[in-house]
Amino acid sequence: MMDDRLTRRSLLAGLASGYFMSNTRLRAQPSDPATLAIDEARRLIAEKKLSPVELVRAYLARIERLNPRINAYITVMGDSALKQAQALEAEIAKGRSRGPLHGMPIALKDNIDTAGVKTTAASAVFADRVPKEDAVVVRKLREAGAVFLGKLNMHEFAYGGTSIVSAFGPVRNPWNTDYSPGGSSGGSAAAVAARLCAAALGTDTAASIRMPAAFCGVVGLKATHGLASIRGIIPLSESHDHVGPLARSVADSALVMTALTGFDALDPMSIVAERVNYRDAIGTAVAKFRIGIPRKPFFDDLDPEIRTAAENAIAVIRKLTAATADVTLPEAETFPALLGEIYAYHAEYVADAARRKLYQPLTLERILDGSKLPLAVYVEARRQMAILRNRAPEIFARVDLLVTPTTMRMQPTIASATADPTSEITLIRNTVPFNVLGIPTISIPCGFSRTGLPIGLQITGPRLGEARVLALAHAYEQATEWHRRTPKAFS
Repeated sequence: MMDDRLTRRSLLAGLASGYFMSNTRLRAQPSDPATLAIDEARRLIAEKKLSPVELVRAYLARIERLNPRINAYITVMGDSALKQAQALEAEIAKGRSRGPLHGMPIALKDNIDTAGVKTTAASAVFADRVPKEDAVVVRKLREAGAVFLGKLNMHEFAYGGTSIVSAFGPVRNPWNTDYSPGGSSGGSAAAVAARLCAAALGTDTAASIRMPAAFCGVVGLKATHGLASIRGIIPLSESHDHVGPLARSVADSALVMTALTGFDALDPMSIVAERVNYRDAIGTAVAKFRIGIPRKPFFDDLDPEIRTAAENAIAVIRKLTAATADVTLPEAETFPALLGEIYAYHAEYVADAARRKLYQPLTLERILDGSKLPLAVYVEARRQMAILRNRAPEIFARVDLLVTPTTMRMQPTIASATADPTSEITLIRNTVPFNVLGIPTISIPCGFSRTGLPIGLQITGPRLGEARVLALAHAYEQATEWHRRTPKAFS
């Protein structure tokens, strides 16, 4: 499904404008600019070796050629992306730069509102929903110079961890298309891994940025709850919901996250925090960091290949940092709050007989579970969440960061996940505690299975400790080679 159809004319549009809208000629360009990380592309644009229009054209060509194999995009915004790129190119010609994201092609999970462009949450319920305003994070990225390539497929209403349940068909993992990319931001992770965007936005309520990042071999960052506004994003559970980047490198995720932050008085979850340029954390010293390893439950009943990869990663981190120690985290169980908030959003839709029929059966069943929740149970769950978040600093009294495997299980096949949807619960065990606590955490590649599927490592820090998290993640990334691998079929 396309908002602006990709045609030869739209792919070639903008060439006549020329770089800098003048007689300036480009020097040697990379053979495929879509293979560049943001940090690399922005340098070439600054050096006049690459233009934003050429960069966008390269991504649109890849989307047209490769997206049918993984089904990452619901809507491709080809014409509008080229128009954005032309306007941003003209700004460069006048000596204006909006910063490191100027001209960078980014894609958005399809639960993030875009003015005038369908935002469906991968559901037939919202098949014709066209928002009038951009979500706050979209507006911030637009102001930072990002170009929007399109809207990405996902698990319907973000209520699941496989991205198989979608009105637009399942998303497939670029490393092996028989497998799930994870969810609910499966299209976001798959698109980044397949080089169909320079970076993507996802949302994370229990695992939905980090698990797909782990399953697709990319970087996924969930910052402190409330640091980036979720206004204009179709909610799952606002007390658990986060929005953040999926990218090819830790440095790229830092660039995107910097653009997203800021207090929003109209978002009840938004927090006041000092503005930070997270790119400054990249390359900072980690030698004095004390690392906590919460063995239980995070290392219990792990897939053997995940265990091996995680232990090998910890061995690398031990050499980079001052000390490691086993730590214990408080139990963090707030599913009643999550269930109640999900039902509250959908109540009006499921009460409408015509709309109710449009939900995928599994999604509807899960939503209706929340209707059985007593109000007193919901209120108590929110109270317990507030206490847990108040006590979260105690976790970091003796350590600076936590390290765990991102998931306890490997990627399921699409067939097995379809046959047994209840197995999804095991996929979020290692991630959901940090949504409950509302603290920053990142998933980075740390290995591959014998069959060539990616494995992720999770690094977690204290509230507003994003810089610390990014510093260690980058140090580990640079000490290993896992992030350099790409799916052969999409290289």
